Amino acid sequence: MLFWVFLVGGLAARYAAGWRALGGALLLCVPLIDVVLLGATVLSVRDGAEPTVWHGLSAAYLGLTVVYGHRTVRWADAKFARRFGGDAPPPRPKLYGRAAVVDAWKSWFRFLLAYAISVGMIFGLVVLVGGLDRGAPLLVWLNPLTKVLVYSLIWPVVTTLWPGKAPEPVQDKAGGAG
Repeated sequence: MLFWVFLVGGLAARYAAGWRALGGALLLCVPLIDVVLLGATVLSVRDGAEPTVWHGLSAAYLGLTVVYGHRTVRWADAKFARRFGGDAPPPRPKLYGRAAVVDAWKSWFRFLLAYAISVGMIFGLVVLVGGLDRGAPLLVWLNPLTKVLVYSLIWPVVTTLWPGKAPEPVQDKAGGAG
């Protein structure tokens, strides 16, 4: 939750209010939130707290934000810059053919990396709490993470088999290509 509070707050300060320094400082806090969350989770279980699904969620969340956090900040920054800063919209990618296949697989491998980090952190917490008996609540998150990983494989496979074709050129009223 704090990720989004600092992200929106930093972008609002930067673009809507015109406070570029404050906006930049708030945006710099976004990755620090992950460090604080990791530290709080580790300290909590290390100090004897009973591991819960919430500890597992923090590990799963951290894996996702490590991989997708920067992209999310960059995407949101571009949206705010366009809305409040007057920037031109970025060109839309033309994803068909080989470009579509490469993009689909890059996206899946990006999630595979997030999955690996999340699972590694979950198992790290299991080891930290003393094994599978005590760490079982942490393992609950393996099920949804694995399902998303497997289901998200459908898109790159389908795109590889049917990559799509370039759109037909639009004809203008005079009959020439436009």
